[in-house]
Amino acid sequence: MDGCIEFFKKDAFAGHCGVDLIEAGDGRACARMVLGPEHLNSVGIVHGAAIFTLADAVFAAASNSHGHVAVAININISYLKAVKEGVLTARAEEINRDGKVGSYTITVTNQQDETVAIFQGLVYRKIK
Repeated sequence: MDGCIEFFKKDAFAGHCGVDLIEAGDGRACARMVLGPEHLNSVGIVHGAAIFTLADAVFAAASNSHGHVAVAININISYLKAVKEGVLTARAEEINRDGKVGSYTITVTNQQDETVAIFQGLVYRKIK
């Protein structure tokens, strides 16, 4: 995980948004975001971009945990539940690691362990 921590520390945007990496390694990762007023949109619920940032950060940590640079080539997110406060947790699971393309599913949950969003991502790995 040490390499993942160093990699994640370079993600200034995730840090600015309050994403805290809990664990990462071997194609998986987990992070959380303590929600504050800066995460809310104009109707008083958590902004989709905040949820996306949390999911994208664990996607990056998980997909780069094998020691090869991995960059996103396709992402899809579905927002399933509105949130106004609390803590969000995102968990990334590696679905496929064959060759240069990797597939990941990220589940974002609230404090009641209810699914807030599902994020599917594909990466391209720069493997020599």
